[in-house]
Amino acid sequence: MTTRTVTTIRPRALVRASGGPRYAVALAVDALGTGLLRPFLLLYGVMVLRLSAPATGIAMTVGVVVGLLCMPAVGRWLDRGARSTVVAASMLVRALGVVLLLATPAGHVWPFAAAALVLGAGNQAWPAAHAALVATVARGRERDAALAAGRALRNAGLGVGALLATACLAGGAAALQALAAVTGLAYLTAAVLARSVHLRARPAAPPDGDGAKDGDGDGVGGPAPRMRALLGANVVYVFCLNVPEIALPLVLVTQLHASPVWSAAIFVANTVLVVALQVPLTVLLSRFARRTVLALAGVVLAVSYLGFLAATSLGGGWGAPAVAAVSVVCTLGEIVYAGSATALVTALAPAPVLGRTLARFELSTGFGLAVSPAAITALAPHGPTALWGGLAAATLLSASAVATEKDRPAPPKTRAGTGG
Repeated sequence: MTTRTVTTIRPRALVRASGGPRYAVALAVDALGTGLLRPFLLLYGVMVLRLSAPATGIAMTVGVVVGLLCMPAVGRWLDRGARSTVVAASMLVRALGVVLLLATPAGHVWPFAAAALVLGAGNQAWPAAHAALVATVARGRERDAALAAGRALRNAGLGVGALLATACLAGGAAALQALAAVTGLAYLTAAVLARSVHLRARPAAPPDGDGAKDGDGDGVGGPAPRMRALLGANVVYVFCLNVPEIALPLVLVTQLHASPVWSAAIFVANTVLVVALQVPLTVLLSRFARRTVLALAGVVLAVSYLGFLAATSLGGGWGAPAVAAVSVVCTLGEIVYAGSATALVTALAPAPVLGRTLARFELSTGFGLAVSPAAITALAPHGPTALWGGLAAATLLSASAVATEKDRPAPPKTRAGTGG
């Protein structure tokens, strides 16, 4: 199979390649519900359940880490052909997590931890299930654009949900409980919509023998890729996703003594840029091999980290504006990373083991997201050089590993079917 480079953005074709209109609505509803609660789960534990902040944080972290244990089972389920069913299940599991959260009595940390675990399992399962569904509907660079569109739509929903929730926070504990209930309904609605797509995969004809045309394995049959360097590098790459939420607020408030408004502005700008540029940048870079683009993302991120190092050295009144300016470069690196990483994995994975390959990749992503807050907060007290210099060095090493790793052959085609 030859790989076609996408040079234009056609909204209708993009919606079809992303799973269709109903599935797009399901994604939007799911993201809106997630934005209502996920950023404020810690506040829910503290304000509604009257738990201590450390106990709440530990319970949430344990929930995320233990939730990763579901990924091997999710991968095997996907490899049996399920697509929309797995996506719907990940949404339904999160609805159950919200029910457990609402049923948790004040002052009880273990039921809260159970709710966080169930929410974490659903959150971990969704990305692999979504990527497998899109990979079944679309091919080549059209698939890459569809994955990028899904991320842009999800970020838009998360942003709107977070803004609505922020506006409601003045209502205190009662408002948080209401937001949780609305989130549960959103997850349930999204699950019904996703399940109604009735999409599953079944093996198609053997590969026709055409080699990949873009230099990264798309369209080549063969055994499952090991991707050891890619998976290891991904753990470091995903630190960029927590930079706007954790590293920059920490630096701005504790080291530069800047107003929290700067942190909020950077977070909003990050969301807007991802929504606006994720698809155009992914399409623009589709003329290059995915592995090359992913390595480039690491370089851009490393440059931004060095930029943060320089910006924090300014101190005084110039430090915060300089950090905000450099954050745009970091966001561009994040966009390039997000547009190429999952796309590369789906291009490398043979159809019979697509689910397990995506599950392994999401395990590395989840692990990186879980350890990055601890790593960032551990490095920050040792000064800007330790934090930003360490991140830059690790990311450059990861980019080098990605660029030099040799691909194993990848996928026979699959074709979409109905019934699950």
